[in-house]
Amino acid sequence: MTTTRGRADWRKAGACARADPDLFFPISSTGRALGQIAKAKAICAACPVRQPCLDFALEHDLAHGIWGGTTPAERQERRRERRPGSLRNSLGRLRATAAGVSSPRAGSSG
Repeated sequence: MTTTRGRADWRKAGACARADPDLFFPISSTGRALGQIAKAKAICAACPVRQPCLDFALEHDLAHGIWGGTTPAERQERRRERRPGSLRNSLGRLRATAAGVSSPRAGSSG
């Protein structure tokens, strides 16, 4: 995502703009930090710009913080799933083909 003026304005509309920024950057993913992560995710769940926030985090490979209601580990898993040739990506194409839904690779000769 290009951070031109119009495209970066989603940050101002985020529900997190009115919350403590530290809440979205827990120091771990265990113990007491789990409560912090849950609170951050609850704020994200009601956010009107959750998807642009998540897209930004995925596009920029952000390795820290809660973005778009996801933890770094959850974003890493999403990136793995979206990789061409990943097992889940391949299973998704197979299921779509079996269900009669065309996919970009269905029917291509190779």
